[in-house]
Amino acid sequence: MDDNRKLKIAMLGHKTMPARDSSRGGIEVVVEELSTRMAAQGHDVTCYNRTGCDNGGLQEYKGVKLKSVHTIHRKGLAAMTSSVSAAFHAAFGKYDVVHFHAEGPCAMLWLPKLRGKRCIATIHGLDWQREKWGKGIGSKYIRFGEKTAVKYADEIIVLSKGVQDYFWKTYHRKTVFIPNGVNRPEIKEAKEIKERFGLDKDSYILFLGRIVPEKGLRYLVEAYKGLNTDKKLVIAGGSSDTDEFTEELKMMAGENVIFTGFVSGRLHEELYSNAYVYVLPSDLEGMPLSLLEAMSYGNCCVTSDIEECSEVVENKAVVFHKSDVTELREKLQGLCNDAETVVRYKSEAAEFICKKYSWDDVSKKTLHLYRKKSK
Repeated sequence: MDDNRKLKIAMLGHKTMPARDSSRGGIEVVVEELSTRMAAQGHDVTCYNRTGCDNGGLQEYKGVKLKSVHTIHRKGLAAMTSSVSAAFHAAFGKYDVVHFHAEGPCAMLWLPKLRGKRCIATIHGLDWQREKWGKGIGSKYIRFGEKTAVKYADEIIVLSKGVQDYFWKTYHRKTVFIPNGVNRPEIKEAKEIKERFGLDKDSYILFLGRIVPEKGLRYLVEAYKGLNTDKKLVIAGGSSDTDEFTEELKMMAGENVIFTGFVSGRLHEELYSNAYVYVLPSDLEGMPLSLLEAMSYGNCCVTSDIEECSEVVENKAVVFHKSDVTELREKLQGLCNDAETVVRYKSEAAEFICKKYSWDDVSKKTLHLYRKKSK
């Protein structure tokens, strides 16, 4: 494609854009950051939202056109029905590029490809591995989407080297590594978190993300229960069809563990701004935006040694062996006992992560793939 021609772009696979409630996850962040930047450059961008997800009733946002597509809001059906509907709309719309986000939605990638569209797939993670899907039809449908992307996508974007290796070893399919970006935030004083939860600066250990089993929260709660500290543990985030898991964690936790539920806006910013330590003990990740965000706020971070996390933090965070409760407890106890080390990690985190990961770079590289000539 002509490098100067403005493109007509469709994006699908997210819940809604802009997402203002518990619908906002990693995919929604990526779609918003990319689509608004591309629209600002003069490209014609349309995002296909699920019906029933709150975006304030907007039909346009920062130059991005917003269209709602039919969605059945039942467990396991919302993502499938909305992506099928969106793919039909995109296939018969006047688009140069259709960008699919996540593996499941890619099950319909063949349709716009059949209609002559250039099709790009971003694999945000190997979603079929997530515990909530088990080995049932949901997992099989996601695997089908993965295989459809391998067969039909003009380009596949991956967010980590580990997933890139997986596609090469499993399918002998080349992919393009474009990690997520992060914005430098404004640090907020502890006001709302003080009023609502009694939290002061540096008085708590924080996890902020989706409350799902693969985030390693069982390990975190178990490790925290053995700590000798007056710092509270804050688990912030909403569930994703995992209410039973949330209740299990609450049963495990003691009185010094605070579950905030889903947080956004000022509350979200204050929690990141005032944590003593941020912990991400995941067994499975695509590319953890929460870890990038935590570091951008200048946090001392503790994370599991899975490749998707360790390649993000390099030597600027504390790393423990995945699922090792004893080692996690030891690392946390060490940081609780050594404020100077925490301060040292905090002093380096924000500059390091904001220099390493830029949304402007992500947008530029993605647009290059849109325009790349098909072989």
